[in-house]
Amino acid sequence: MSPFLVLSIIGLYFLVLILISQLTSKGATTETFFTANRQSPWYLVAFGMIGASLSGVTFISVPGNVGKTGFAYFQVVLGYVIGYWAIIGMLMPLYYRLNVVSIYTYLAQRFGFWSHKSGAFFFLVSRTIGSSLRLYLSATVLQLFLFDAWNIPFFVTVAVTILLIWVYTFRGGIKTIVWTDTFQTFFLVAAVTISVWQVADRLGLSFADMVTTIRNSSYARVFYFDNVNSPLYFWKQFLGGAFIALTMTGMDQEIMQKNLTCRTLKEARKNMFWLSKTIVVVNLLFLTLGALLYLYCQQQGIAIPASTDELFPRLALHELNLTAGIFFVLGITASSYASADSALAGLTTSFCVDFLNFNNKPEKQKQREKFYVHLGFSLIFLLIILLFREINNRAVIDAVLTLAAYTYGPLLGLFCFGLFTRRSVRDRLVPFVCLLSPALSYFISLNTPKWFNGYVTGLEILPVNGCITFAGLWLLSVGLPKKEKAIPA
Repeated sequence: MSPFLVLSIIGLYFLVLILISQLTSKGATTETFFTANRQSPWYLVAFGMIGASLSGVTFISVPGNVGKTGFAYFQVVLGYVIGYWAIIGMLMPLYYRLNVVSIYTYLAQRFGFWSHKSGAFFFLVSRTIGSSLRLYLSATVLQLFLFDAWNIPFFVTVAVTILLIWVYTFRGGIKTIVWTDTFQTFFLVAAVTISVWQVADRLGLSFADMVTTIRNSSYARVFYFDNVNSPLYFWKQFLGGAFIALTMTGMDQEIMQKNLTCRTLKEARKNMFWLSKTIVVVNLLFLTLGALLYLYCQQQGIAIPASTDELFPRLALHELNLTAGIFFVLGITASSYASADSALAGLTTSFCVDFLNFNNKPEKQKQREKFYVHLGFSLIFLLIILLFREINNRAVIDAVLTLAAYTYGPLLGLFCFGLFTRRSVRDRLVPFVCLLSPALSYFISLNTPKWFNGYVTGLEILPVNGCITFAGLWLLSVGLPKKEKAIPA
């Protein structure tokens, strides 16, 4: 594909996003930005959340990783379903009953000021780092395979990208994102579907032949029950997936903010129920694509790249036909920016509501402060991305992404303690528990091979982290709270 064609596709793509922004942000207020006036159709939210729940990392890494672990990631996806159903049963009723804008205001009502700020702080840190690095990895792929050909500097690529995201989100906020995420999810799903069809066609496989060929290949293994010490062990992956969905969806302002734009609790639950089904199908498509890409390389004698993240981009842009290349560009763009734009809105909302106390300010002041906060997080994204471009060490990036997951443990502990006990805590000491818990979890993770005969921790470190937080809060608890402070589940 020529760089001119790529730039034309991406340019047209962003023009459509800006047009959607113009149509959805007319008469927008801060209420519109934060809640979409709670008028979003549930089916749009459900479909759009597929794109927001995935990312550019998923788009390129899940297919690439099939060569190493087969369909093992599907164990995590099955765990997601359980996590989503727990959100439907426990968290959504709570959020709708309290009519929250930021979900962390629940912690203020249940425990107090410092618990509230601790929960919001851990979200801000985790989501800022995580979203920046996901956007970095996706931008690196586009730079390597597309923009380097025109000698466009990486700084320009990222700066223009973040500027465009800011332009189409700064007015309408979450109302705009509900619609743009729907548009972007369409291209993400279309990209992976067309790629599966194209590769299967190149291999001369019908649908039935494709299923049989993958099933008989070395890439088809899904379940790992044989080695409890392996990070791929089923119960580690399954339970880890359940807790990832519970925390990184149900206790994450970015994702829950879209759910809370639905008109009623019934519609929000319907949205999450259908998301739990469609996310399974979409991830299965990504895994199927990965197996087909490796089979195609075997048939054609194509060398597998040293970095398996490059496998899908290389084949889509250089081996498959123009249609596959165009939809790859649209898919990687959609998966990257559907995640980044909703993160930007979620971060802006949390900071404004949780730290700037927007409730008692006039609308004009709210608009002004929201503008600067939104711009500020855009600049932070840019700075983090450029920093990691300078580091240029994949091992460091992987470590930071893993470390970001540790920050959801305190959120898990805080919410579970609030939901499953009626005890109050010494609120001023809660930040120390929330800081100590990830540190202890990391210490445990480093030493489990020595303590437990080679056992290696995987995704289960998240619930361990949450349990440590829960235990710390119990030690700080002081008995039954006053009736006016208790917020039962």
